[in-house]
Amino acid sequence: GSFEMGINDFPDAKPLHKVSVNSFWMDVHEVTNAQFAVFVKATGYVTVAEQKLNPADYPGVPADKLVPGSAVFSPPNHAVSLNNPMQWWQYIPNADWKHPKGKNSSIVGKDNDPVVQVCYTDAVAYAKWAGERLPTEAEWEYAARAGKQYKDYYWGKELKPGGKWAANIFQGSFPYKNLKEDGYAELAPVKTFPPNAFGLYDMEGNAWEWCSDFYRPDYYSHSPENNPQGPKDSYDPDEPNTVKHVQRGGSFLCSDEYCIRYKAGSRGKGEVSSASNNLGFRCVKDDNKQ
Repeated sequence: GSFEMGINDFPDAKPLHKVSVNSFWMDVHEVTNAQFAVFVKATGYVTVAEQKLNPADYPGVPADKLVPGSAVFSPPNHAVSLNNPMQWWQYIPNADWKHPKGKNSSIVGKDNDPVVQVCYTDAVAYAKWAGERLPTEAEWEYAARAGKQYKDYYWGKELKPGGKWAANIFQGSFPYKNLKEDGYAELAPVKTFPPNAFGLYDMEGNAWEWCSDFYRPDYYSHSPENNPQGPKDSYDPDEPNTVKHVQRGGSFLCSDEYCIRYKAGSRGKGEVSSASNNLGFRCVKDDNKQ
């Protein structure tokens, strides 16, 4: 089908442009801890966050500081300027998919939570094993819009349709005071919130989702109309020497006060080996019956 892709509210998500995508199948929810555990057990795969760090990549850093780990949301207990994300993100040793917030955390009893602390490399490995692939950015947005062309939210015109939260996002004063009006301070189990018209869950909020496209802020100005696959290379003027891919959908940390990129048509981005406790993925596969 075809749709209008993008949103004029963000420089890297405009211009609005018509896109057509081929038929495809998509996972109804984000890949869960239980699903990822099956993959790891079958293959012995070790995620990037679990791997030893190469001292050559970190010149001048003492060897005892080169501990595997990842980024964890660690909010202060008071109001802070929203100009510096390092005030609420920390690199936590031994944070990985089994211990999303560090060695003292666990996913026991959280089989149906989205797997997080998975970087792009990890997501691609899982998708290949499953006989699937990561969605293109165009496929992801087509699926999220589900045949509708709402401007602000994928689910409709109102933030709280019928007075109820439609997605797992942040309510309150970011980053220090989460009112948990939607019932969750962090991740929610998949299928907690209502599906869209295509039967897909959590296409906004909960966990960011990796897409296959390289990230470039200017791509929409020359994106092809039919089945776009993203640019041939990556470029982010904020970090010109890093390779990044597109992320979509926002997470439990998005709010109208800070990160509003859970909104329809908006984009995220991430370096290929970076992970965090609000970043996951879902897979797609081609419809071979076309």
